[in-house]
Amino acid sequence: MLHFISQYYHWVVTALLLLSYPILAKLLRNLLTRLVTGNIEKHRQYRANLLLDTLLAAMLLCLIVLTLGIELKGLLVVGSSLLAMFSVALFAGWSLLSNLTSFLLLLIQNKCKVGSKVRIVDGGNFIEGTIVDMGLINVTLANENQNEVLYPNNLFVVRPVIIIKYETKNGTAKYPFKRSLK
Repeated sequence: MLHFISQYYHWVVTALLLLSYPILAKLLRNLLTRLVTGNIEKHRQYRANLLLDTLLAAMLLCLIVLTLGIELKGLLVVGSSLLAMFSVALFAGWSLLSNLTSFLLLLIQNKCKVGSKVRIVDGGNFIEGTIVDMGLINVTLANENQNEVLYPNNLFVVRPVIIIKYETKNGTAKYPFKRSLK
């Protein structure tokens, strides 16, 4: 038995990595559930789980490739280049991958939900509307004319967002707190 394991260790490690995937995926989902504040819509939870499962599968695939004997010298060069590329791509404002990272940030902070009325301030301009959908790439707002506005997640995270709590019948905002100017 020991001879079999020593001869075919890379297949044994590959099998262990494949068998550990469901356990690791469940642990990641539980961690995400603990990080999220408040209730979360099912479609947002599904999208976040899909994103985490894909990232976990990519990491396990890299580990499997390592166990199958790919030369480390070439893999380290490729890996460091990919790491630099992904670190820029995940957080650079012009990158599509930064929208996925921002989706996870929006999911965890969970202040803005579907149905919330928000005003996004962009310099001297603003966009106001009700959140209709929060996707992997963008947030969909319905403005007062019922037109849909697609706003990228990465901009939604970095711009000031005002959550409009209450409105009176004449359209002026009524705030649930009192502030003293003293």
